[in-house]
Amino acid sequence: MILEYGVGYNFKSSFAKAIRRINSKWEYLGWFLPVAVFMIMIYYSAILGWDGIYIILSFFKGWGADPNAYFTTTLLQASSSYTGLFNFIPLIAVAMLVGWVIVWFISHRDLESGLGKVSKVLVPLLFIIMVVIVGFSLTLPGASIGLSELFNPDWSLLGNFNIWMAAFGQIIFSLSLGMSIAFTYASYTKDDADLITNTISIALANSLFENFAALGVFSILGYMSLQSGTAVADLVTQGTGLVFIAYPTVFNVLGQWAYVLGPLFFLTVYLAGLTSILSTIEPLSFSIQNKFGMTRSKTMTILIAVGAVVSMMYATSFGGDLLGYVDTFINQIAILLGVVLECIVFAWIFKAEKLIDFLNSRSKTIKLGKWWLVVVKYILPIFVTIVWIGGMVDVVSSATFEQLIFTVASAVVLLGATLAFTVLPAKTEDWNDAKERV
Repeated sequence: MILEYGVGYNFKSSFAKAIRRINSKWEYLGWFLPVAVFMIMIYYSAILGWDGIYIILSFFKGWGADPNAYFTTTLLQASSSYTGLFNFIPLIAVAMLVGWVIVWFISHRDLESGLGKVSKVLVPLLFIIMVVIVGFSLTLPGASIGLSELFNPDWSLLGNFNIWMAAFGQIIFSLSLGMSIAFTYASYTKDDADLITNTISIALANSLFENFAALGVFSILGYMSLQSGTAVADLVTQGTGLVFIAYPTVFNVLGQWAYVLGPLFFLTVYLAGLTSILSTIEPLSFSIQNKFGMTRSKTMTILIAVGAVVSMMYATSFGGDLLGYVDTFINQIAILLGVVLECIVFAWIFKAEKLIDFLNSRSKTIKLGKWWLVVVKYILPIFVTIVWIGGMVDVVSSATFEQLIFTVASAVVLLGATLAFTVLPAKTEDWNDAKERV
């Protein structure tokens, strides 16, 4: 993260423009990551749409007595066959389009009056609501069962590549690592910014918040385990099941409190999703503005219109499975590969040692040294490469035929769009002139 921030601050330009300035032969990478992140935004809009529906349902427990059946059968009308792509679900489509309109309203404005102002409100509000939810969750009967599960992990599972891939996917997404997002934000920072201290603060705050939220999640799972007699590990299998099945199950037995905590919880998820989705459009938008001379408003409008149209694939019966396939490809294959390549370009070709004196001169906390170079040049790329290879083998060996087909299709779309942005001629005179600060 320090490496991304440092190089981003150094160039004060879009990711694609900076990569081209470092070495024009690597411009393809400069578009590969922003496009991959934009693909995340497209499928993430589906989850945002689902949650928008649940905000309304939570006021009257509209998911009924069987949340699992409602989510999978009534709402998603889930089908594991690709023919489900032809079964369009209007309710989900409308909910997704509402999300796209909100994103457009915020992002097409200039950064400070749009995303800047919204973040100043959403982030504190998100924290306050989460404190209320976690506080209440800890008082539930059986909370200790869930907390015991949380704090007594099965260490043998560290030999399972799926655990590492899931962990990398989570931390990469929550900190926006290797996704060109941190790089893009760093290019907007003020000249006197203490990037090392800022990075440490962000990493610590992120980890503390996620672990704090885990207290609430596992307390509720413990409560469910006590009520149902089912082991915590058998209650849910994935994140969407936790949000849209496990939590509604708890709200069904919470009495009147559910009509307060339910809307608060799903609003929290929506706000968190909104802040995430707003960041995923920035790298591609900024790169397009730099290369083709388009205004921010026009670029955002076009990208959001394209994203909204493409996202309708997820408003189908096959949408849930498709989302899982694309998410696995992007987060566990494409982005991890991007992290490795980014380390090579930033640490070796750009030469990360050029940043040390510059970053240390502004740091009020940790000072970088040779240890940092060892991490970004050797340890990080080698370790991530090993995990990436292991994950690739695991995905290919365990994937269904449908997953392999849509994984290949996702790769073709990603590589094709990346190639198009790379070879299209620039329409700005300064595309080849990204000034360095160090």
